[in-house]
Amino acid sequence: MTDYEFDDLYRLESDRVYRYIYMLIGHKQKAEDLTHDTFLKAYRSIHTFRNESGHATWLMKIARNLTYDYFRRKKVVQFFAFGKEDYVDERLKDPGQLSVELDDIEKLYRAIKSLKQSYQDVIILRRIDESSIKETAFILGWSEAKVKGMSQRAFKALKEKMLEKEGEYSAGT
Repeated sequence: MTDYEFDDLYRLESDRVYRYIYMLIGHKQKAEDLTHDTFLKAYRSIHTFRNESGHATWLMKIARNLTYDYFRRKKVVQFFAFGKEDYVDERLKDPGQLSVELDDIEKLYRAIKSLKQSYQDVIILRRIDESSIKETAFILGWSEAKVKGMSQRAFKALKEKMLEKEGEYSAGT
């Protein structure tokens, strides 16, 4: 891969890598640093790329590994809680609608955060990042069958969490 091609890869994939890392750690500056580290590591090790996946999937695997290394170094146990300020969408014109959508998003991410790590991983990759089963399997180092099974269990657990939370909110009113 030439430097020019790598620059194109960076332009195409840096936002995706950043969003994925940010979803995992919830800290803007650290997500930016880890995104930079991901591309630096990829650039330095491009000669080891074996075409087992696409370049984008390979980058996501590097990003995941670097993020988990960060967790291990910092002994980070909890994923973060999203704040409403993370979801300002300028396309939404109605402030009331924005408030409702922000509340829903916050509830969803709190529910995801409450799930076990493997469920969080598969939900973030499959539904938020929209990775295919094959890409998810490569990134997580799982078989495609495991991704399918884990996805079903994770979404079932998420649905139960959301229903549980919904019951808490309606019981409190």
